[in-house]
Amino acid sequence: MISKERIYHFIEPSYEPGRIVDIGIITLIFLNIVALILETVEPVYNYNRAAFEAFEDFSLVLFTLEYTVRLWAITAEPRFAHPVTGRIRFIFTPLALIDLLAILPFFLPLFGVDMRFIRVVRILRIFRVIKLARYSRALRLLGQVVTERKEELISIFFVLLTLLVISSSLMYFAEHDDQPEVFASIPTTMWWSVVTLTTVGYGDAFPITALGQTIAAIIAILGIGMFALPAGLLGAGFAEELEKRRKSDNEENPPRCRHCGELIDEH
Repeated sequence: MISKERIYHFIEPSYEPGRIVDIGIITLIFLNIVALILETVEPVYNYNRAAFEAFEDFSLVLFTLEYTVRLWAITAEPRFAHPVTGRIRFIFTPLALIDLLAILPFFLPLFGVDMRFIRVVRILRIFRVIKLARYSRALRLLGQVVTERKEELISIFFVLLTLLVISSSLMYFAEHDDQPEVFASIPTTMWWSVVTLTTVGYGDAFPITALGQTIAAIIAILGIGMFALPAGLLGAGFAEELEKRRKSDNEENPPRCRHCGELIDEH
């Protein structure tokens, strides 16, 4: 009889036996992404509607089976060892929630939900893309870096939010009298602030007074520096995490000479 631990190791990307399952799930996710994109091309969807629906049903069955097996076998993981509370805690982990959202449309008709609402909820299929985070080392690394740097990122977010409110308020009072339609209110002006702070500059709204143009110039310069901070922070986090992993790999598998097999002293 196959043990629960063996099944868990077979479906969990962290373990080598699950490599075949990983490749299969990743392939299915990519095919779902392609199907979701092609469904928006009306002639293609109308001509192959039955095929799209059959593939959707097939995918939902496999994703539901994967979720069910993972939920059953998760107690093999020490963190979720308790048969009840362990599974409940696992259900509310980020990746498990994504797995659930990816299959949610399959269960809604069973509860008598309005079909018009189901068509809207089908957009939740996009969460299947995020399922790649479970199988991609790069995406897991990104998530780990964001988690470790969350305090700094939150601080930067609040600084940017404050700058957004201040710039919108100043521009509103500087331009409202001359352009009441464009800068009708502070919330409306926030669109201009976002476009300016990100240095996108669509050109649909712009100041015409000397005071407004001066404020816009200062805000644009500040935006260049402020929006570069998260990128620099994440870049530094990536470098540090990669260095940690390199050292960890070297400790587990120290470099050896290809000819004699002796350990190589890096010092």
